[in-house]
Amino acid sequence: MIDGLIGGKVYGKPTERVGGSGKRFVTAKVRAASGGESLFVNVIAFDDGAKAALLALDDGDPVALVGAFTPKAWVDKNGDAKPALDMVAHGVLSAYQVKHKRQAAQLTEQGEAAMSGARQAKYGGDYSEMNDQL
Repeated sequence: MIDGLIGGKVYGKPTERVGGSGKRFVTAKVRAASGGESLFVNVIAFDDGAKAALLALDDGDPVALVGAFTPKAWVDKNGDAKPALDMVAHGVLSAYQVKHKRQAAQLTEQGEAAMSGARQAKYGGDYSEMNDQL
């Protein structure tokens, strides 16, 4: 297997399944552009974060996946061999996650600014009371 990063669009709706051992996993197909031709990536995810991120996506949503992949080939209706990849996804990044992370970062910055403002109001910019005599 090869570790790599794949970007493309979700083809169909990702589905959650249960294996014979009772372990849940998610499968999806991603269509990635490859030099003018499309390349299909068959994705399976066992990681809870990757599963949740895949299940939040719909057909046509852009996505970036990181994980281990294996090159494969399939034959179309005309008998022509086409390339494909099988991937075990460890990480999933979509526009939804980017937006969510940006909002979290903004909230953190706002919280830090509020804390700084509270210190400023309490000490009036003079932190001399905070100097301990050791």
